[in-house]
Amino acid sequence: MIARLRGYVIEREGDMVVVDCSGVGYGVHVCADEQSHLANGSDCDLFIAEMIKEDAHELFGFSTKSRKLLFDLLTSVNGIGPKAAMAILNIGNEGQVRAAIANGDTKFISAAKGVGKKVAERAVVDLKNKVGLTASDSATDFLNDAAVTDEAVEALIALGHSPQDAAELLRGIDSSLPTNERIKVALRLKK
Repeated sequence: MIARLRGYVIEREGDMVVVDCSGVGYGVHVCADEQSHLANGSDCDLFIAEMIKEDAHELFGFSTKSRKLLFDLLTSVNGIGPKAAMAILNIGNEGQVRAAIANGDTKFISAAKGVGKKVAERAVVDLKNKVGLTASDSATDFLNDAAVTDEAVEALIALGHSPQDAAELLRGIDSSLPTNERIKVALRLKK
């Protein structure tokens, strides 16, 4: 696993820089604001997130470890891949992104290219207490009060439903039933 690269920039193309490390050139995707500091011939030291899939092996570089860790948090959310995580990191500085998540600012997060409202809501729900800031009491106001503590709603969200849809599916279903039964009934009624 590649965790860090030190070398110098030999090429820039789009959102990627090529970092020469002792004669080996590594193509690394970087955020727009970081790329502006990485001119050809300049020294660089990047923390690396390595993404390996069947059809791709990509490196994502960050000048600070905390920004790399925020990228890792974002990619842990269902529906946010590495490109969407980079898009979120490109809409503001690290502090703004962390604050948007902690405060439930889904409008700010969904401004990123390829990130819709549902994915932004899922990012807030999953990460509001993990970004290193105190989460706002109103961060998840887009969920109704029952949804915040309802395991059935959380399970339906994990299955890809928006928080509002999950709450609507469970409306009218006896809340005294076990969670798995409520989920089964909700999914059956949806059809």
